[in-house]
Amino acid sequence: MKMKSFLILFATLFCCQAFAQKFQGLAKTPPMGWNTWNKFACNVDEKLIRSSADAMVSSGLRDAGYKYIVIDDCWHGERDSLGFIHPDPTRFPSGMKALADYVHSKGLKMGIYSDAGTKTCGGHPGSRGHEYQDAITYASWGIDYLKYDWCSTDGLKAEGAYTTMRDALYAAGHPIVFSMCEWGTAKPWTWAKDVGHLWRTTGDIYHCFDCEDKHEGWSSWGMLQILDMQDGLRKYAGPDHWNDPDMMEVGNGMNSFEDHAHFSMWCMLAAPLMAGNDIANMSPDTKSILTNLEAIAIDQDPLGVQGFKYTTKDSLETWFKPLSNGDWAVCFLNRTKKPQKIEFDWAKNVVKDDEVSKMDASFSNTIYGIKNVWVKELGTTKKPYKAEVPAHGVVLLRLVKSKK
Repeated sequence: MKMKSFLILFATLFCCQAFAQKFQGLAKTPPMGWNTWNKFACNVDEKLIRSSADAMVSSGLRDAGYKYIVIDDCWHGERDSLGFIHPDPTRFPSGMKALADYVHSKGLKMGIYSDAGTKTCGGHPGSRGHEYQDAITYASWGIDYLKYDWCSTDGLKAEGAYTTMRDALYAAGHPIVFSMCEWGTAKPWTWAKDVGHLWRTTGDIYHCFDCEDKHEGWSSWGMLQILDMQDGLRKYAGPDHWNDPDMMEVGNGMNSFEDHAHFSMWCMLAAPLMAGNDIANMSPDTKSILTNLEAIAIDQDPLGVQGFKYTTKDSLETWFKPLSNGDWAVCFLNRTKKPQKIEFDWAKNVVKDDEVSKMDASFSNTIYGIKNVWVKELGTTKKPYKAEVPAHGVVLLRLVKSKK
């Protein structure tokens, strides 16, 4: 009877393939949540997930907008005789359905990880050849988010492999955010708008401000290196289809100024905000960064436009991001190891976003109110803005268009 039911379901899924698409409207703003990998790597179990879900609530992260608890690699057990995947019975003795139910009971959503190849990056069973079975399984568990990696994919083409899993998820009938982790090798931004809700644009991030962490045959990258790799990609992103510069390293070893800069620039990029620290044991400073509502509002702005670099002088960059209601975000980023003073004369600058939003800010004709996101100072654009930008730090402003 079990085999008969399986064959009927499998046939139904393949019949639905001709109508497959991604689930629409699941990521109108960049997804926000927490992922296990950056801090815990393969050291994952259901106790960690439950305690992290609890911490997501008690820390205020949930109320700030974070909602996905994502289990990355190494949760896997074996496939059964029919090819269906099961969680590691030692690490997840209660099973994934019970764990997802617990996460949902906290007002959160649960994510999981797989790989387009035969094995995950951690050496566990991948989804190649089992895409529809895995989609059925994730749906039965109540999974809300899938991070889909790109290890052990010899002979596969990325667009086809990711489209196959997209089709499988849609056929299974349970809405799941599809996070494509292809590392940017096949330029997914040029083809993935109708395949996934977000796609990685680079290799893995590393918990440093400015560095390259070399491995055999590949590297992981510091915050500045990842930032520079976003150049030219903003036109491909928008509501329900986002460039993903990888999960955040806030709270994982950089200093406070660097953490502020990291979070600010991800907000300017309209990047998915996936925390990667130990949220059950974070410092007050880390918590205050991750839950800053004004910074988050810049990232989550419904216009959905990624920011752009306006000027660079002496390694001090000025970035602008168009916002809804005619507002703008401005970020001064100091890439150097010494504090730098800024004096930005609004009246001498006309900011235009010809490529994406078609918005412009003529400061000589329009007065904006200024809100400093991190230190809460106020002002207007009637006079030049003066401040000191910390070493490896930022000054992040929101410009509020005056009402006539």
